[in-house]
Amino acid sequence: MKIDSNEMVQLTFAAELPQRVDLYVGIHKAMRALMADILVAVGKMDPADDSEVEWIGSRVLQFADFCTSHLEHENEFVHVALEARMPGSSARIAAEHVEHEQAIAALKAAVGKLQTSSGPEREHAALALYRQLALFIAHNFEHMQAEEIEHNQALWVHYTDEELLALHGRLVATIPPEETLFTMRWMVPAMTPAERLQVLQGMQAHAPAPAFAAVLDVVRPHLSSGEWAKLARGLELAPVPGLVQA
Repeated sequence: MKIDSNEMVQLTFAAELPQRVDLYVGIHKAMRALMADILVAVGKMDPADDSEVEWIGSRVLQFADFCTSHLEHENEFVHVALEARMPGSSARIAAEHVEHEQAIAALKAAVGKLQTSSGPEREHAALALYRQLALFIAHNFEHMQAEEIEHNQALWVHYTDEELLALHGRLVATIPPEETLFTMRWMVPAMTPAERLQVLQGMQAHAPAPAFAAVLDVVRPHLSSGEWAKLARGLELAPVPGLVQA
């Protein structure tokens, strides 16, 4: 592996910038956590177990659809915003999105081959899917890094935080409830306590109570007891349901 010294300088510079609204940090933490988890799941899958193959295959298909939706959100909102004030600034990443769409289709085809094969052929198909998925994830890790550095720098030059928050709000408003829950399941546990609290305080203040409760239900099983206690204190909730806080 080659370490690019220019990339390291960019990362250091970005870390020293004043805190700005970051459209990428939360969703990309979710994507990285999901990618790591699904790769491990495929890697340890038992090809001889039909039910496991079916389940893991369905997870990869769900992951593929989630990646497609993520690309569409970025294309329709973030890239449009970039092109509006800095023409050409999204061209390289947009071209990579086309490549990712092709790779996603190939992943789905690999799942189909896995689920319709048997015996030694399925063993080969399982390993092929694992390696294909690993490459897809590796490319996405580099891709997300470029977006977080290059696109954020462009957005911060040409947009105020208020404009970026409004853009984020318009994007989020287009996401259906089931996708929102899936996103929150992976995003919130992958966040720092401060990030986690900020996101959920916003939901607590503006989302309908049943929607907020549904998010807590999907997130809590994936937090440690200490993480949940910190979050509950920040949200002024009882750490244990039914417990009355003093």
